[in-house]
Amino acid sequence: MGVPVTPLLAADVIIRPEAAPDQVLLIQRRNPPHGWALPGGFVDQGERVEVAALREAREETGLEVSLQALLGCYSDPGRDPRGHTVSAVYLATARGEPRAADDARDARWVDPAAPGVPLAFDHALILGDYLHYCATGEVAPLRF
Repeated sequence: MGVPVTPLLAADVIIRPEAAPDQVLLIQRRNPPHGWALPGGFVDQGERVEVAALREAREETGLEVSLQALLGCYSDPGRDPRGHTVSAVYLATARGEPRAADDARDARWVDPAAPGVPLAFDHALILGDYLHYCATGEVAPLRF
């Protein structure tokens, strides 16, 4: 029996500053597809998804974050133009000012309701789910 062909697995993080929880951090992607996105990236072989979320946040922003909750799992096969990628999206808090590094060209705190920058992937959908979570406490809905 061969190894199954499956989607790639990623972890993304909605980082909120402890001092201003009405803001979230976006990074400007250095590599295609370009645009602004939540910090995140691919899970390494043998790595827990939560650990990948912490690692990617640190690599791209320089921030040590504290994961708070899992917002949802995003698996639409068309969400990433590079190929089918499934992402677990976590909520986190952080202290300090971000420094764009690794795959990030820039980083900035934005209003999640009006980021004011072009978003990559399905991150507008994810931010909408985040705003719904903030208003109701309900995690991302199941989508079929």
